[in-house]
Amino acid sequence: MTLEHSTTSSGLTSEDYEPVLKELATIRSEMVIEADRSRSLLDQVHPCYRESARNLLHYLALRHHDIRPLQIRLAALGLSSLGRAESHVMATVDAVLDVLHRLAGHSPEQSAAEPAAINFATGERLLVEHTETLLGPAVPGRWVRIMVTMPSEAADDYHLVHDLLQQGMDCMRINCAHDDATAWLRMIEHLRRAEKSLGRSCQVIMDLAGPKLRTGPLEPGPAVVKIRPRRDLLGRVTAPARVWLFAETNPQLSPSPADACLPVPEPWLSRLHLDEKIQLTDARGSRRTLTIVDLTDEGCWAEAVQTTYIIPGTILKHEHKLAKAKHREAAVGDIAATENYLTLFQGDQLIITRNLEPGRPATHDSAGEVLTPAQIGCTIPDVFNDVRAGQSIWFDDGKIGGVIEKVDSTRVLVRITQARLSGAKLRADKGINLPESNLSLNALTDKDLEDLAFVAQHADVVEMSFANRAEDVEMLQQHLTTLDGRQPAIVLKIETRRGFENLPDMLLTAMRSPCCGVMIARGDLAVESGFERLAEVQEEILWICEAAHVPVIWATQVLESLAKEGMPSRAEITDAAMGHRAECVMLNKGPHVLHAVRTLDDILRRMQSHQTKKRAMLRELRLATHTPSEKSDATTG
Repeated sequence: MTLEHSTTSSGLTSEDYEPVLKELATIRSEMVIEADRSRSLLDQVHPCYRESARNLLHYLALRHHDIRPLQIRLAALGLSSLGRAESHVMATVDAVLDVLHRLAGHSPEQSAAEPAAINFATGERLLVEHTETLLGPAVPGRWVRIMVTMPSEAADDYHLVHDLLQQGMDCMRINCAHDDATAWLRMIEHLRRAEKSLGRSCQVIMDLAGPKLRTGPLEPGPAVVKIRPRRDLLGRVTAPARVWLFAETNPQLSPSPADACLPVPEPWLSRLHLDEKIQLTDARGSRRTLTIVDLTDEGCWAEAVQTTYIIPGTILKHEHKLAKAKHREAAVGDIAATENYLTLFQGDQLIITRNLEPGRPATHDSAGEVLTPAQIGCTIPDVFNDVRAGQSIWFDDGKIGGVIEKVDSTRVLVRITQARLSGAKLRADKGINLPESNLSLNALTDKDLEDLAFVAQHADVVEMSFANRAEDVEMLQQHLTTLDGRQPAIVLKIETRRGFENLPDMLLTAMRSPCCGVMIARGDLAVESGFERLAEVQEEILWICEAAHVPVIWATQVLESLAKEGMPSRAEITDAAMGHRAECVMLNKGPHVLHAVRTLDDILRRMQSHQTKKRAMLRELRLATHTPSEKSDATTG
């Protein structure tokens, strides 16, 4: 039955609704077609994820369009603008279509036989169920879980693990790039003991290291020790530098912290006296004096009130008059070489070699002009078979950027385009990112496959680093099926541009397993996608995963200053609160990690009453408890 030219209370006629109705109905038809076209993919998905996978396909079909103009028109009509439809896409579209049909004056169309759409309650329930399976049950008053990366000392410190669990840790993360199976097992044993003590459960999550594309070694730096006293703002010495002198044939650690430790011949050391002055000429040719302030059986303490540079062979002379001249002098023994680094400026050229021979800084002529550019190796030289001139390259978490100028059989020439004006230091073992290059790297290394046997036996979840393609996920699933014992759940770490672009395909592949999740690894992801685009990228990951009812872990640098230094920045608190949009927030290790867990627990509990995913929760607002007129009346009365 059709009601021609009916008018609503808003003054709109039925014809005003027809264009919006027609556009949304067309989008719905495409959503159905997309799900039907992907039926073979749906058949491979685990039964517990089949409804979710269909909802994901519906959402992808919806978001294939720019529906912003449609959203504005729907909102103007007082209808849902589809902005919170992720977990129940078809049901939301059908509800809006139903209202539009009625407003347009005709009965809603009957859809052809289709699987029942996920409604609002079912969408929320599926996400809750999948999250509990992956991350364990939520604690009362806090839906979002807290994951903590274990420091090496957790293998030997039961009380640290106990206190973390007591403060609110829900998931213990072990990074397989550090420590070994013996240490990992002790960490897990400490956790199981703490669980029994506290009556709490905690998931064990193990992170496979994946392929590490990093800078190679550098030639050792100069063997030199800088001795520097502390001074006030006027340059006056407030505390002399403490120097520990020990016998080079019998090295002894200083009994308390020292600013410098110098090996010297034992006979010369034994002739030193308290308050004696030691004269020397340092590496710069400056005359300096050390004063002996304490004598022990293991060595002697001296103090310096001037900055001094000591190198091996520096001659030390004491003033004891009774000693023969030849006994008064001694040469400083071997000193460990300092860590070397390359100082790079915008416009510099950098040579990346295809081997792991130690790199070296640039050399300059007498006028300061570069003779030979700085060079450094790469841990996976084969990646340079996949790079091309004109593509970007980044080092050390995006601190240094460049453009590839030339690729040949032995080296890659890079022009530095991003660096601090004062110069940036590039050291050995720093990350390399090639966001514009299609790298043919295996997602699982030989070490990962070795570690996987332990992970499958002991962990609840395995995290796959640098997941880039659906084939990477399939490879992990195949290896897991060959291992005896339980099958841990899979978490895909999205940390590259390719991983982000291939997320829907990887999700549909991961959903063949009974349990899976996604980690937004914002460190490498920011470098790969561009820091300015990170906020947009992490939003898209959250939307896609909510449509798939797949839990998300919000990771990298959450409350980092608090964990490492004991004091958070204001931006970190806001960032941690934004983490409430995910199902889990990860903290990294640091000396103040217990404080960080307590703070994060408090933030997440507060945010829970304000927001769920993208939906604002309108609890009583304290600012609205008294209207302005009430305040005015109270003042005048």
